[in-house]
Amino acid sequence: MNKNLERILSFLDETQVYYLATVEGDQPRVRPFGTAIVYNNKLFIQTGKIKPVSHQLANNPKAEICAFKDGKWLRVSGELVEDKNREIKTLMLEKMPSLRGMYNEDDGNMQMLYFKNATATFSSFTAPSESFEI
Repeated sequence: MNKNLERILSFLDETQVYYLATVEGDQPRVRPFGTAIVYNNKLFIQTGKIKPVSHQLANNPKAEICAFKDGKWLRVSGELVEDKNREIKTLMLEKMPSLRGMYNEDDGNMQMLYFKNATATFSSFTAPSESFEI
């Protein structure tokens, strides 16, 4: 895993909750998430295909996540693209076994999405922002 992705994943794991913003028509939608994993040098999140967020991303894949901890925050913006690879689903379920109550690798509902054409920015009130492509 490259250093920048490791740093992003570490921050997301430490915060435990980040907020995902999508668009529905002309209305922004934001909700808390907690799933994040790096696989094949891509940052993945997970959702269910039956959820409105999945339909919103199918219509407009542009999205942004934001997490905050100890006066610092991370934003990752880009496009979210589905990857149907069963292995990444298994890895997510191993990392977060509590998801098994709602999802499994073969249920047709579990959806893994990775960031494409994405930029990550670490910011705080006391230091300059640092941005890089992922």
